[in-house]
Amino acid sequence: MENSETPAQNPLEITTSRQMIAWMAEQQLSIALTTYQIGKLFFIGLNAGNDLSVFERSFNRCMGLCTTNNGLYLSSLYQIWRFENLLEPGRNQDGFDRVYLPQVGYTTGDVDAHDMAVDGAGRLIFVNTLFSCLAGLSETHSFKPLWKPGFISRLAAEDRCHLNGLALKDGRAAYVTAVSRSDVADGWRDHRAHGGIVIDVEQNEIVVSGLSMPHSPRWHQGRLWLLDSGSGHFGYADVNTGRFEPVCFCPGYMRGLNFHGNFALVGLSKPRHNKTFCGLALESNLKARNAEPRCGVQVIDLRTGDAVHWLRMEGVVEELYDVVALPQVRRPMALGFKTDEIRRVISLEAEI
Repeated sequence: MENSETPAQNPLEITTSRQMIAWMAEQQLSIALTTYQIGKLFFIGLNAGNDLSVFERSFNRCMGLCTTNNGLYLSSLYQIWRFENLLEPGRNQDGFDRVYLPQVGYTTGDVDAHDMAVDGAGRLIFVNTLFSCLAGLSETHSFKPLWKPGFISRLAAEDRCHLNGLALKDGRAAYVTAVSRSDVADGWRDHRAHGGIVIDVEQNEIVVSGLSMPHSPRWHQGRLWLLDSGSGHFGYADVNTGRFEPVCFCPGYMRGLNFHGNFALVGLSKPRHNKTFCGLALESNLKARNAEPRCGVQVIDLRTGDAVHWLRMEGVVEELYDVVALPQVRRPMALGFKTDEIRRVISLEAEI
């Protein structure tokens, strides 16, 4: 583990499939991951010797992650951070070709921000799960409500339907996922097995139902892909027929989905042993395959549905929330607040 800010109580072991590192080098990408379980932002890249480079920083309850032209956004316990890469193209620092600085922090309060995306106008949209709505950043308030499902009667800090996922299409918020269509405080927990839905944002209509704790809807190659986390199936939704078409089974509780060409990167977690995760089809589906749940990233070839590569995390990390691919990035790192190095980093904008 490189540049760990705090010593881990339990060691973290990261292993990969035989060709995962070669695939990353061939595709010229690295990966960013979040885990709110221990509050870490991970960067997985390659060093000069083509060995795995793992870099981590601490952010309390970090969850949603999305990229920008020169950086990324990260949601944490009560803030959303915008990171900017400090390095010019072709430059590197201590072997890293991206140095992400937490440039701006927006204090949202603990709204349980889940998925995030930057729309065609450059505006960040995030899923405000506590208030069951889509929201934007505000310069003067905690957030700006942008949209709510039609069945939510009013904005309230009650996590009524567990709205969690956001998909953009043509630069606009197009689809969201929720665990149920409940309109009472914490009502979604009673409908975890089959109450999951996909909502068309523009029409404000439910277009897919009967899902099990769906997460991470993404529009890619003309299809709406998503994770049916409660069953363990990755697939796509036909919003015209209302059908979910499974593509493959993934051995873990899925959260976090990103694409790179013909490949999907799926985040896997080990289910917690509590009421929220018990009784889901994922349990029986794992047993039917004589499989144990895993934590890590699975790379799926969309052309075949095969899991062609994987990265596994064992030890202190058992849950992930989000995963994004960083194209044309070989070895990224970020600055944090638990060491004093950030105070010595100063960059100058070009003069007028």
